[in-house]
Amino acid sequence: MAHTLARGVLFVHSAPRALCPHIEWAAGRAIDRAVNFDWAEQPVLKGTQRAEFVWEGERGSAAKIASALRGWEHLRFEVTEESSPGADGGRWMHTPDLGVFFAQTDTAGNTVIPEDRVRYALDVSGGNALDLQRELRLALGQAWDDELEPFRHAGDGSRVVWLHRAG
Repeated sequence: MAHTLARGVLFVHSAPRALCPHIEWAAGRAIDRAVNFDWAEQPVLKGTQRAEFVWEGERGSAAKIASALRGWEHLRFEVTEESSPGADGGRWMHTPDLGVFFAQTDTAGNTVIPEDRVRYALDVSGGNALDLQRELRLALGQAWDDELEPFRHAGDGSRVVWLHRAG
């Protein structure tokens, strides 16, 4: 049975310098090949590094990368996997304080909130607009986006390293 290839991006928004080789090893193990990132200083948080690269691998590789990196102290990252025939896309975000967040994405990269999650938000809000807003912000991962946003802007104009599986 042929494996379906997927594609995505890993953004390491901030990592202590000593952690960088371990991140490369963990990500490479998740996509089944050695990788070397082009690390740069992260101006938002002194003493940390940042890197971003596009990966290509088996469907589900983004989940493997996120699992390999989740919970690491002082590490902020997000990893995406584009949708592919027969599979939704996804985005995983991680911060030291919040942990990991997962959201399904559509073909344009928009976050998709499943119907059951919307119904839950409606039920627990009890008709209170502020409670509904809080629940929907949680479903969208707004707290993760808020924390990562300054780190994302620091990377504007950074080089992207493309990784492809040969053959």
